[in-house]
Amino acid sequence: MSDHKGARLVLDALPPARCLIADRGYDSAWFRDALAARGITPCIPSSRSRKRPYPYDKTLYRQRHKVENLFAKLKDWRRIATRYDRCAHTFFSAICIAAAVIFWL
Repeated sequence: MSDHKGARLVLDALPPARCLIADRGYDSAWFRDALAARGITPCIPSSRSRKRPYPYDKTLYRQRHKVENLFAKLKDWRRIATRYDRCAHTFFSAICIAAAVIFWL
């Protein structure tokens, strides 16, 4: 499933925000319209196949790497990358422990 189709499932659960930073996988007209209807400015680069690209804030989009780096560091923990824990609350606890250790290192 493409990213923007999966975004339709969580669109109602989005918290109030001024801007949403996403990668090219979320580039679709209906998703941009849905964000605009909620008062959220999309910071999504246009896909390469789009004939008329949408403008986006390139400076803000560069900040996305910080979130990507966090997920990369969490995936260094084998327990989290392979999801050994079956219960959601136990898995979330493992993520919290890993995040605390990463923060202090």
